[in-house]
Amino acid sequence: MSPVHMTLQQFRELPRPELTEEMERLLVSQFRASLLMDETEELPLDISYFDLGLTSLKLTQMRQTLEGILELSINANVLFNEPTVGRLLDYLVDAVTDPARAATGAIPGTN
Repeated sequence: MSPVHMTLQQFRELPRPELTEEMERLLVSQFRASLLMDETEELPLDISYFDLGLTSLKLTQMRQTLEGILELSINANVLFNEPTVGRLLDYLVDAVTDPARAATGAIPGTN
């Protein structure tokens, strides 16, 4: 099943390594589309969204899209304080596996 068509419950049922893979697939797909990238272009996970060409408005739209797909709230501070796809991936995997931790905006390596 495509990650875009998975429900939050289906994500939660995955073992963490598979959850990370599926979440990365979802993020890469969404960011490529937003950045008008071809599927063959590599999306760096460790470069700032803004350095990749994403604007604040596009990032806000991306957040809303991801919230709709994942059926969970994404802390806007994470998007601006840790602005890379890799950091967002860490945050979202934690949000799915540990909603209480994600609600604080805490992500690995930032506390």
